[in-house]
Parts: sequence; C-alpha cells; structure tokens
Amino acid sequence: MEPPKRQRGRPKSFTDKTAETRIQSLDRALDVLAFVAAGRGTTLTEIAEELGQSPATIYRILTTFAAREALEIDPTTQEWFVGPSSFRIGSAFLRRSGMVERARPMMRNLMVETGETANLGVENDDQVLFLSQVETHENIRAFFPPGAQSPMHASGIGKALLAHATSERIERYIRRKPLSAFTENTINAPEALRSELQCIKAQGYAFDDEEKSIGMRCVAAPVFNSFGETVAGLSISGPSARLTLDRITAISDSVISQAEVLSRSLGFEA
Repeated sequence: MEPPKRQRGRPKSFTDKTAETRIQSLDRALDVLAFVAAGRGTTLTEIAEELGQSPATIYRILTTFAAREALEIDPTTQEWFVGPSSFRIGSAFLRRSGMVERARPMMRNLMVETGETANLGVENDDQVLFLSQVETHENIRAFFPPGAQSPMHASGIGKALLAHATSERIERYIRRKPLSAFTENTINAPEALRSELQCIKAQGYAFDDEEKSIGMRCVAAPVFNSFGETVAGLSISGPSARLTLDRITAISDSVISQAEVLSRSLGFEA
C-alpha cells in the first residue's frame, strides 16, 4: 500500500514552530516593516538603533522593500513610510471574511446616529486588531487605523469580546502576562476584570472609560456568527468631553442595535 501523500505545498516540518525552521534574514526584514508601519515616518538611523542592527543591514532591507513598493522614502525628510504594496497585501486579510464589507453600512449608521467615530475590530493574539473605521466629521476624533492594535482589557471591543469568551479563555488571558495599566482608570486587577466582564455580558455592552487614553471613551458591543461565537466587535469612540456619562445609555443602545444587525447578516439567531 502506498504511503499517504502530504498536502502539496506543505513540507514535512510545516507544523514545526522552532527557531531552526525560521529564516533569520526574513525575520529581520519583517521587524523593519513592522517598525516603520507602527510610526508616522522614521529614519534609517532610528530604525537601526531601535532594532539593534547595523545601518548597512537596515539600508539593504529598506531598499529591497522600496524596490517592491512595500516601503517608500520622503526625499526631503529622509523618513520611511509604508508603501502601496504593503497596503494591497494587508487588504487581503480584510477580504478573507467579507466582514469589513458587511459592517460598513452599520458603521456608517453608528457614525450618523452618534456623531462619533465607528470602529470594527477582531481578536488577534490577545489584542484587538482594528479592521475598519468610519470617522466623524468633528475636528477632534478617535483614530484607530486599520491594522492598529490595543490590549483587550483596556479596550471597549476587547472587553466586549472577552465578556462572551469561556471562563477558561478569560483565565488564559489574565494569566498569560501582567495586565498593564495605561491610565489610573485601567482595570488591571484580575478579580476586578472578572467582575467587569460579568457586568458587560449582562448589560450587552462594554464601556471604556478613559482606560487606554485619558480623555477618550468608547462603547462597544459584540458581533456573533451563525454558531453563536463572538467574531468581532463594533464600537463608538471619541473624546470624553462629547461622550459624556449621560449619553452612554443612548449610545450603547445604538451600538447594540447595529451589532445585532451585523450579527444577523452573519447568520446569527438570538
């Protein structure tokens, strides 16, 4: 009898996660790409110093990315920025589920109803990964560009997702590493976070009361798929001066309502 065939394109060591199977030069290059993407313009010297690599090595990586339009340089300031091909590659992630396209009408509705910025995010490696945003027309606004990440325990969407996770999942999150405090309002005590998540699940929405950034608030609700699993979160975020405490109830009603519409579009039945 012939031995079973491996799936095409998958070597024997496909599931091997050890460092020996990784390409170090590719690791370094992706570190550079991630560092540039996280900023709003950075120089070769800054990249080399931050990543602990020689300027010559960083220069080769940058010019290679530039040749593929993954990075580009401002000739005046000599600062590096993400290029158009990085955007095209990253957009493939958004197209994978169709979630962004489905959510756009609900996000626009939220922005119109509340006058604040609407966000869509999912969980990714214990972080909230923001997929899309519909910005308010106000001059002062919250800004979470696609690809930005935020700790789950200090994020409206993150807390909404955690609140509907299993108790085992919640405990893994709490125990994986210390819960960082970003402001004096951050809920970083394990027992306090557990209690907060119970309240969120009961009331149907999460409230980020300046827990990540002083002066910014957020109201979020979970989105469910046809299996009743939480797959995303919708939120409204904006400055505390406009998202006053007396508006939270009305805003939460809008967020919950639009999250329910999106959930139904994914096949969820309450």
